[in-house]
Amino acid sequence: MDMDSPFILINLKTYKEGMGSNAHRIAAAAETVAKESGAVIGIAPTFTELHPMSYHYSIPVYAQHIDPIAPGAHTGHILPESVRSAGARGTLINHSERRLTLADIDACVQAARRLHLESVVCTNNDATSAAAAALGPDYVAIEPPELIGSGISVSKADPGIIERSVNAVRRANPNVKVLTGAGIQSGECVKIAIDLGTCGVLLASSVVKAEDPEAVLRDLVSLI
Repeated sequence: MDMDSPFILINLKTYKEGMGSNAHRIAAAAETVAKESGAVIGIAPTFTELHPMSYHYSIPVYAQHIDPIAPGAHTGHILPESVRSAGARGTLINHSERRLTLADIDACVQAARRLHLESVVCTNNDATSAAAAALGPDYVAIEPPELIGSGISVSKADPGIIERSVNAVRRANPNVKVLTGAGIQSGECVKIAIDLGTCGVLLASSVVKAEDPEAVLRDLVSLI
């Protein structure tokens, strides 16, 4: 798998449309379109789906969250080692729906690095993007929270925040790649994001809630 190819990461969140057989339908569509297009299409399912998704599909699978803990007495927490042993390739960290302190983000990034998990730290503006990049994750994913799930693409509504965030990340750590999210729903959105310097997008509802996820994914990769 060529991680220099455009990267589309689908967050299934806890939508009912992204659970059970629906999750497998989305994963199968992602695998088909990835093979056809050469794009890298990953999926971030609920925790109970990490192992079956990793086992049944060739696409990269990411956890939606990890906690900054070591093995021990942490009932109900998400242990990074468990995510790794389930077959995940990486993890989201600090998603807008699961915010962490800067110290906890740092601890999660370090845990991910130690376990050879790719880290995708979510941020909401160029300043937090720079702070996140300084921690050395694999990716920073910029998502203005007011646009998440809105159907209004950040690529069109606020391209400046993408450009500023890309520049801020490059200044802080040129080895960190940038994704963007919030309202991404078409191939045009993806193309604009990549033209502004990102390597891809993080999205959810436009694929997860689609009647035909495969058709949506084909459109998303159509201009790249």
